[in-house]
Amino acid sequence: MNIIAIIPARMGSSRYPGKPLALIHSVPMVGHVAFRTAMSDILDATYVATCDDIIAQYCKGAGLQCVMTADTHVRCSTRTAEALLTIEKNTGKKVDIVVMVQGDEPMVMPEMISAAVEPMLHDPSINVVNLMAEMETLEEFEDPNEVKVVVDRNDNALYFSREPIPSRKKGSDKVPMRKQVCIIPFRRDYLLRFNEMEESPLEIYESVDMMRILEHGEKVRMVPTACKTWSVDTPEDLARVARLMRNDEIMLRYGAHVE
Repeated sequence: MNIIAIIPARMGSSRYPGKPLALIHSVPMVGHVAFRTAMSDILDATYVATCDDIIAQYCKGAGLQCVMTADTHVRCSTRTAEALLTIEKNTGKKVDIVVMVQGDEPMVMPEMISAAVEPMLHDPSINVVNLMAEMETLEEFEDPNEVKVVVDRNDNALYFSREPIPSRKKGSDKVPMRKQVCIIPFRRDYLLRFNEMEESPLEIYESVDMMRILEHGEKVRMVPTACKTWSVDTPEDLARVARLMRNDEIMLRYGAHVE
């Protein structure tokens, strides 16, 4: 089975322009994501997909594989799909599973990639997986930059939202506080079909791509992870991640200089 990871990255982020090359302990954020993702032993290859020459130049200098894509993509999934087809053309090998790893997840752990893919290896009915993690604070639960998820008893997603779900307004002190972690394996053909699906109203309202799948009556399998990670949506997030990664042992394995 041919399993690859693709990391979509662009400089023109609406919330934090230029963040793929923002430095964390002297290494650009996209470099952290790519180096750490590539350490997963379940992957055959890892690529960065970008429309920006400056990101491609960094990847070349750092020894990372990079695929250039169009600059018209609005969603990560369409950039990933274009890169996927280019990789297949260049290598002559069809991909079975593509793991889309968001370029703003610099704390990704190699074992998270394997955990996300594992259910697909045992159950051919699973077409797409997301990781989910427990949130520890109400501040994080109420942060609109964090996508929250509620699941059924089989860990299939029921709903995603940037609002705090489930509600705490009925007086309950404790509710499940789970967030989406953007490590998303797709079966190859399902990714292409996903991009052909019509955008759905709730997907647009919530600004969460996975809602398109739920609104079309299909399933997203959620896999719990105990790994502690933090995505980067703002400069404040970047500073937090730099503090959290200061004693990170994995970072030392790819030569990061810890300041």
